[in-house]
Amino acid sequence: MSEDSWGFAPPPYRPADAWVQLKRALRELGLTERQGGLELGGRKALECEVGEQQLQIRLAKRLSVRTPDWELRTLKNHADQRKLLDEVRQRLARWRDEAEG
Repeated sequence: MSEDSWGFAPPPYRPADAWVQLKRALRELGLTERQGGLELGGRKALECEVGEQQLQIRLAKRLSVRTPDWELRTLKNHADQRKLLDEVRQRLARWRDEAEG
């Protein structure tokens, strides 16, 4: 179905506002904001570049003390943002399990 068939359009995606919301949600998950990125236990987990139309996210595949192996994500709408949060939740659980084991 098209957006027009519902009689309304989804709210516009504002990357700057979305980054503020995303940082808040990520801090609630236990990440710490530092030097333009987010960390877990002092190790970089996520970095973001705010564009005019989208967010460019670098998400660590594995946590590393020095240089993480990054996975690039482009967020263009609220659905992309929700998918990223779900992925971060899964990775946090895996990272915490790896740290305990």
